Amino acid sequence: MDKIRALIVDDSSVMRKIVERSLRQAGIDLDKVVEASNGAEALVALQNNVVDLILCDINMPVMDGLEFVRQVHTVDSAKDVPIVMITTEGSESHVVQALTAGARGYIRKPFTPDQVKEHVLPLLGKKS
Repeated sequence: MDKIRALIVDDSSVMRKIVERSLRQAGIDLDKVVEASNGAEALVALQNNVVDLILCDINMPVMDGLEFVRQVHTVDSAKDVPIVMITTEGSESHVVQALTAGARGYIRKPFTPDQVKEHVLPLLGKKS
């Protein structure tokens, strides 16, 4: 598998590290991990970094994950980057909102590396 450049967006630095560790435990070979604590920071990060995958929380200050997903497609280098929402928001309406906004997957917290593998690998064109 090619090395993957990932952007992890969550207002909790601990959760960003958990997501990164879960990606590695899922067998995803990370070349680079860019972190952002909210959607606004993530948009800036995307202007300075090319990534292959975005994992994003929904509930964050400044700019939440849904608004970030709506705006990410304005960044040329990120238009086709798959976005997976990782959040405690479990209601069906949040899932629909995230997918309608442009997310390609949805993982509920707490999650396992196997769940990350199941949701992320197909988006990267890989089999689990």
